[in-house]
Amino acid sequence: MDLILETRGLKKHFGALAAVDGIDLKVAKGELRCIIGPNGAGKTTLFNLITGHLKASAGKVFLKGQDITGMPVHEIAGKGIGRKFQIPSIFDDLTVSENMLAAMIRRTATDTNPLKAMFGRISSEQEETARKMLGSVGLTEKANLMAKHLSHGEKQWLEIIMSVSGEPDLILLDEPTAGMTMQEADTTANLLESLAQRTTVIVIEHDIRFVKKIAKLITVLDRGRVLAEGSVSEIENMESVVDAYLGRGR
Repeated sequence: MDLILETRGLKKHFGALAAVDGIDLKVAKGELRCIIGPNGAGKTTLFNLITGHLKASAGKVFLKGQDITGMPVHEIAGKGIGRKFQIPSIFDDLTVSENMLAAMIRRTATDTNPLKAMFGRISSEQEETARKMLGSVGLTEKANLMAKHLSHGEKQWLEIIMSVSGEPDLILLDEPTAGMTMQEADTTANLLESLAQRTTVIVIEHDIRFVKKIAKLITVLDRGRVLAEGSVSEIENMESVVDAYLGRGR
């Protein structure tokens, strides 16, 4: 197995609470993996540990075999991890196109102001790439619209393609369909399946219908630990998963 991501004995304690309690996770290059679990299972905390937003209490994180445990957030991003948070974090007062271009040059920019970072740095190749990516989510006609005027689903799509604009080896998406209509969620599923053709994707998601549509492999977390792992059909038939997450009382 050609691993892109591995965690070994990963733990995060908040006082007496073990939010992540010894997670061993292996994700192969090119996977589209879904992580599910009840509220408080440790899903977002796991993402925060992988990306350096939280420091691990114990354990290790490896990206392409390199130990990235404890590295600063920007260094981990530079190693090849992109992330989209649950709440869209785009630049409302930039146009849709400017958001894309800002994301594309963010890795190499030395100025934290996105407008200053863009000034004089945009190549024709970058502009063409931005146009193609906006077209992939139906935002071409809204390229010159201020991002704050997009619908919720459109903001989610914009941030997803912004997250992959730097061509990361791994993209982490935290509930990308939150607040979406069923039709928007189906469009998002198609987008993620397309992205998985060129990068590894890990998705935290509560919408089981959406998970069934996209997941090749599912990891189930419960109380900070890996409860189960398998295909959709395997997970659906595990009594422990049904008890913890899929409908029955615990």
